Amino acid sequence: MTAVLDPDIAAGPVTVSVTRRARPDRGREVRAWLDAGTHLAEQFAGFLGAGWLQPAPGSDVWHVLYRFADAHSLAAWESSAERAWWLASADGLVEQTQVERRSGIEGWFDMPAPAVPAPEPPPRWKQAVMIWCAFFPLSLLLTFLLAPLVRTWPMPLRVLVSSICLTPVMVYVVLPQLTRRLQRWLTA
Repeated sequence: MTAVLDPDIAAGPVTVSVTRRARPDRGREVRAWLDAGTHLAEQFAGFLGAGWLQPAPGSDVWHVLYRFADAHSLAAWESSAERAWWLASADGLVEQTQVERRSGIEGWFDMPAPAVPAPEPPPRWKQAVMIWCAFFPLSLLLTFLLAPLVRTWPMPLRVLVSSICLTPVMVYVVLPQLTRRLQRWLTA
């Protein structure tokens, strides 16, 4: 994959910070895999160095940094068959969760921003209550407004028109607003 970088960054050294997750009991394998990747990258023109750290013993998070002289050298490494093979060899071993590109010296010293875990979804009963609170008044209003127009239509056609009108309004307007307003209750 070729990196697309800001022209100012492309002119100087570029540091890439990658956060990966791996099972804590596979630490030796992860270290060997990271060392192999560093050895492969060393063969490419413009390679300036690499390093990795595990924030705590037994952690499943690994931060990997590698640095190239410029964006073109970095692109050669990132689009190489060697790197593709190396990444494929980690299938089932590590999972990439975040990538950051930086120029200048700060890339060696700044800790990558932590990957934020996805919040737990609210309990299903709260989701059901919230959807009902949105659906009932909206359905009642639509029925009141459409009744004079569709009274003689067959029931399946009336329900079809109603659901076609209600679904986008629910999904794009009502539920997002209601979710924001009830956020504290949903996540309590």
